[in-house]
Amino acid sequence: MMELVVATRNSGKLREIRRLLESKGVSILGMDSFPDAPDVDEDGDTFAANAVKKALAVARFTGKPCLADDSGLEVAALQGRPGVHSARFAGVDADDHDNNCRLLHDMDSVPDDQRQAAFCCVMALCLPGAPPRLFEGRVEGRILRQERGDGGFGYDPLFWLPEFACTMAELPLDTKNRISHRGQAMRLVVAYLSSLQR
Repeated sequence: MMELVVATRNSGKLREIRRLLESKGVSILGMDSFPDAPDVDEDGDTFAANAVKKALAVARFTGKPCLADDSGLEVAALQGRPGVHSARFAGVDADDHDNNCRLLHDMDSVPDDQRQAAFCCVMALCLPGAPPRLFEGRVEGRILRQERGDGGFGYDPLFWLPEFACTMAELPLDTKNRISHRGQAMRLVVAYLSSLQR
């Protein structure tokens, strides 16, 4: 069974990725297996730059294949913000509640028909002896004026999916994994890893 390190300390992300990959014969190791691993400063100006930086750093430290992602929310009315700053939109020590409050505050005057947004994800896969490979996913929606649902994490309770008539936080996890930005990117990763095992 292939071992793959997932370069995240976000338990929600790790749970989603583990659920997708372990059924494919890939053993997932989180960063809790490597408590001495250095934190990687995500100072890139794109999701791809941050994902590659994390994947390379963790692969070098652990000596194992590594998958890293950078993902976030892009809001049209905010000129693409919070973007790469999604996790720290309300400050370096912000949590999900703080970030959601900041988003609602910044969008308070945005009319309902102009609240379009997209969740974006770029995953970088580093395998020994090969350059990083990138896999991308994107899902369109809009931002509500108040939170709905208690599933998911991050901006999920504010992200309305018109085709499902619910927020990302109201979806069952299996459905979220199938349609989300991370789920889309992960399916591409799974397909690629499967092609290597043939």
